[in-house]
Amino acid sequence: MNKPIIGISGSVLIDDGGIFPGYHRSYVNEDYVDSVVQNGGVPYIIPFNENDDVVREQLNNVQGLILSGGHDVDPHNYGEEPLQKIGATWPARDHFDMLLLKLAEENGIPVLGICRGAQIINVAHGGTLYQDLSYRKELTLKHMQGHTSDLPTHGMKVKPNSKLAKILGKTEFQVNSFHHQLIKDVAPDLIASAVAPDGVVEGLENKKGNVIAVQWHPEMLHRNSHVQFMNNLFKFVIENAK
Repeated sequence: MNKPIIGISGSVLIDDGGIFPGYHRSYVNEDYVDSVVQNGGVPYIIPFNENDDVVREQLNNVQGLILSGGHDVDPHNYGEEPLQKIGATWPARDHFDMLLLKLAEENGIPVLGICRGAQIINVAHGGTLYQDLSYRKELTLKHMQGHTSDLPTHGMKVKPNSKLAKILGKTEFQVNSFHHQLIKDVAPDLIASAVAPDGVVEGLENKKGNVIAVQWHPEMLHRNSHVQFMNNLFKFVIENAK
């Protein structure tokens, strides 16, 4: 049996040194690729481009989709103007990722959104974000932990009856955290399935259970022996792709 092809939405890295300063390179972090390989799938980076017809053909060649992390989501996507503490945005990539998501949902293929990918899923379905965690009135945990990528730093609770709980096989654990934007209003057709101790929503799913979104970075945790169950998120995409 052929292994399923899992598309990973790509970003662009702009070379700031060497002999080609300013040169654009299509890429994703290697952890995304390795997470798919180690769990039985064939990873394909879907290079960012601005041709919708090409994006449609790209999506037609994969059986599962991972929306990767990256830039802040442009607040115009949810009806707001940019505030002082928003980071760098990239509206063209927002369109790219949202089109990939739309096509994947139309084709019924499984989707895993990670960090920015989770925010894209929420916004694409009509939800909103805090442009920076400082704009949230409630006491908020530190959600940007620093440089140790595979170290879980804050707690997480998953709704026991959720698809996410069935995938992970656990309802309480710790996660890593590398984000300054937060999910604010959950989209009306999505379910909030995981919440941090400060009340910040960090897990979403659709009612069909074939679109899963997490704010943490399971691809950075998949080698950590203490949280091996994070691999189940990639197995969810790969096994449903079959």
